[in-house]
Amino acid sequence: MSFLENMYKEVILDHYKRPRNRGALDPASVREEGLNPSCGDELELFLEIDGGTVQNVSFVGEGCAISQASASMMTEAIKGKAVSEVLDLSSKFKAMIGGDTPDDALGDLKTLQGVAKLHARVKCATLSWVTLEQALEGFS
Repeated sequence: MSFLENMYKEVILDHYKRPRNRGALDPASVREEGLNPSCGDELELFLEIDGGTVQNVSFVGEGCAISQASASMMTEAIKGKAVSEVLDLSSKFKAMIGGDTPDDALGDLKTLQGVAKLHARVKCATLSWVTLEQALEGFS
């Protein structure tokens, strides 16, 4: 395993073992549930949106390391961003997971790009992002 692959693995495991922004957010402007029925991963996403900006975000859920790490990394990436920026980031993330070259705007989220080679894990990595897009439908 290369140095870069080791580093990516460490980042994913760190977010899985010590997820950021984990726990219910009260009050929340939006609460959305997501489920990956093929493997049982589940997620509940909480967003506080004010003035078109994601002021705060958190999640609770159960699932594999990839789904939980992706949710943790997503919450860090979107906090403080305008809804339009968040939706753009989501589109770029899903394109990367689909096999496209990662956009530099993804930052640390690029550590999940290897999931594109693991077709069974694509839904795991995108669960939080699909849930996020559903939650933001009324704000875009």
